[in-house]
Amino acid sequence: MSIPFSGTLRRSGGVVSAIGKQLKGVNLKAAKRITVKFDPFGDNVTHTRNFLHYISSSKVALSNPNCALKTEVVCDRSEPTVDVTLLPSIAETAKIKNVTIKSGNLTCLEILQLLNKHVSSLAPVEQPVSTLQTKTEKKKTKKK
Repeated sequence: MSIPFSGTLRRSGGVVSAIGKQLKGVNLKAAKRITVKFDPFGDNVTHTRNFLHYISSSKVALSNPNCALKTEVVCDRSEPTVDVTLLPSIAETAKIKNVTIKSGNLTCLEILQLLNKHVSSLAPVEQPVSTLQTKTEKKKTKKK
């Protein structure tokens, strides 16, 4: 008797590619302000600082240029948090004003996954822009 194959055909890309995949899905159109608060001398702060680095990149900022990113560095041994304040129009429909992620025991990948799950899913869907057809394209569609 043979044992059936129960694995993948190739290895996964790893944590870096998973973070890149999550960053491509970040949509901040539902967010008004993102506040990242952490104590640099506390434990488990590196993932929150890495999240701050990723979220402040220009590609993520282009998804909503009006979204303010604020960093609060405190020295009171508090747990690192990520607070996302939603736009008033989104807050009325979703019946929540802000989303707070306590990131003390989370990795950077998990913080990005939670951000995509709770904030990016609330973003309004863009309507596809209709393209203009040239005369030659119209003639080609009529002939078919």
